[in-house]
Formats: sequence, structure tokens, C-alpha cells
Amino acid sequence: MRPAIQSLPGSRIRDVANAAMGRPDVLAFWFGESDEVTPAQVRWAAEKSLREGETFYAHNLGLPALREAIAAYVSRLRGPVDVERIAVTSSGVTALMVAMQMLAGPGDEVVAVTPVWPNLTAQPAILGAQVRRLPLQPHGGAWTLDMDRLRETVTERTRVLLVNAPNNPTGWTLRPEEIQAIVAHCRATGTWIISDEVYERLYYDGPTAAPGFGDVAGPDDRVIVVQSFSKSFLMTGWRLGWMVLPRGHLDAVGKLIEFNSSCAPVFVQRGAIAALDGAQASVPTLQAHLRNCRDRLVGGLQALERVQVALPRGGMYAFFRVDGADDSFALAQRLVVDHGLGLAPGVAFGPEAEGWLRWCFASKDLGRLDEGLRRLGAALRAV
Repeated sequence: MRPAIQSLPGSRIRDVANAAMGRPDVLAFWFGESDEVTPAQVRWAAEKSLREGETFYAHNLGLPALREAIAAYVSRLRGPVDVERIAVTSSGVTALMVAMQMLAGPGDEVVAVTPVWPNLTAQPAILGAQVRRLPLQPHGGAWTLDMDRLRETVTERTRVLLVNAPNNPTGWTLRPEEIQAIVAHCRATGTWIISDEVYERLYYDGPTAAPGFGDVAGPDDRVIVVQSFSKSFLMTGWRLGWMVLPRGHLDAVGKLIEFNSSCAPVFVQRGAIAALDGAQASVPTLQAHLRNCRDRLVGGLQALERVQVALPRGGMYAFFRVDGADDSFALAQRLVVDHGLGLAPGVAFGPEAEGWLRWCFASKDLGRLDEGLRRLGAALRAV
């Protein structure tokens, strides 16, 4: 076995979840998904596809109808995007891996803005690249990016800059001026940008979407934007994503998709077309509900003694710390075993997040959040 594979860490979130295996009393907020099912029209479209026998291979890059629907959707949000820049993948994480396979290999330098979902930093490590971490800085519970430090870290040696915003786990969101500065700097250094923007529509400072690299980057810039149907369309289990590529890179990506997954299932893609058809109604509704969840949970956390938390501008997570509790894994285990409250330990997202906890607030029932707050309050009083 290659040393890079052997040294990959296991999931600390899964370790906490395993401690609660078989316990129906546990309130689980550790995974990054809503407890709402996929909308009916999406499920119906997939069922119809299956009934009609669409169970065969599809084009590597995705159904033409889906690629056209994605191009139209992205164009409404970011400005005109040609369908020849769109590739469909079997999940957002597959899109991230394909992008990294296209750009980075043994010895290449990849700079990742952290803390971040661990898959993002594991992928370049699997490929033999050298990963440098560029930590966000917490201030009163809110996390910010030091732009001067980014300019110092990302140099001509840097092959890829990896960014996830809105960020999992912190809720940090890029501002338009930061995106402009990052694109300008990476143009100067020749650095590629892989931007994971799967939470773009779960944004609470505006009506449409979080600022993204598609607002600034041109069709020939070295920028790959990765998206997913999981979060904004309530399709986590469907495993479908897409990439917005610079011009001229579609053939290479098609080859990599062939070698990774061949193609996405047709019936899943039919469901995605239905999701995009209903997006103008469904996504703002979900966004408004999650804003209420966010406000309810964060307000409750701020009312607890010893808890430090800020209102996240995007995403589906409250990221907080408890004064005096520096071992996030031990605290998460204690919360689930003794109080039936399942949260993700911050250390799962990197050393920068040690001492913090992530709480997914994407719940259809606000009462679950209230009960979780009650259990956390009881746990803090018991310590």
C-alpha cells in the first residue's frame, strides 16, 4: 500500500456516530444533510425514467438536456456560460477529484484554505501532491481570510488553490472584492483555482446566491467551479454534481470521467432536470427555511454561557466553541454518550478547528433544534 493512502486519517465524525450506534434517543446533527426528503417532482421524474427503461450507459459528460439546463441555471446566477463548459459528474466529490486529477500530481503544490471538509485536502494527498494549509482566522466566532497571507502563500510554485465558500464547517463566505483579488493574484502566479461552491444558494446575506468565482473569472481563466445537487436541491443520496470549466478542457475531463465512473445514471439525471425546472420556487423556499433554522439555533447558542458562536453568512452549519473545552472529539463523544446529542468535532476538519463543534441546522422540525439546545445546556451545566 502506498504510504499516502496508509496515512489518510479516518473520519472523526464517523467515530462519534459509531458511539451512538443503535440508540434511537440520539439527536443526530453531525452529517451535512437536511432531514427533508427530495422533492416529489424530482422523485417522480426518476421513477418515470426507470419505468421507461432508461437503465443504460449515458454520455460521459452528461445528458445534453441536463447540461443545457445547468448552463441556463448557472447563466441566470453568474452571467452567460456556454454548455461546452459544463460537465456532469457522479457527485460533487467526484467533480472535485476529477478536477484535481486533471491538475495536480506527485510533487505539485496545492494550497487549501482551511478548515475544510477533509475530503478536499485528502484528494491531492492521494495523488501525491504537497498540500499546504492556509488557515482562516477566528474572531469572536466568525472566521476571516487574511488576504496578505494568501498572497504570500500562493506563489509561482503553487499549482492549485483550493477554496470552499460558503465554507464547511465555518460558514465563512467570500466577499466580491476578495474574489477579485484572488483571481488577479492567481492570474499573475499562473495558479489554478478549484472552487467548491456547493453551498452557494444557502446564503443569507442576499436573495440569490453567495458571491462566487463565476462572477469574476472569464471563460479562459484557470478556474474550475464545482457544484452539487446535494445541498440546495435536497438530493444528497442521488450523488450528482457538475463542473464549470474554462474553455478547451471538456475533452480531458470527459476522459477522466470515463476512467472514474464512466457516466452518471440516466434516471438520476432526469431527476436533476426536474430539480432545475423547479429551482426558482424550491430553492428560495429552502433558503428561507434554513435562515429560520440558523437564526433559531445560533440565537439559542448565544444565550448559553461559555459558548462562542457567530451568525454564519452561508452554509448549513453553526460552528461554535465552548470555553474550557479544547478537545473537540472528547466533548463530542461525551455529548452523544451522556446526553444523546450528536455533533461533529471540529478536529475532523483540521487542526485549525480543534476546540470547535459543528452543528448542522438543516432540520425540517425546529423543535429538534430546541431540544438539542436543551440537551447542550444541560451538558454544560453538568460539567
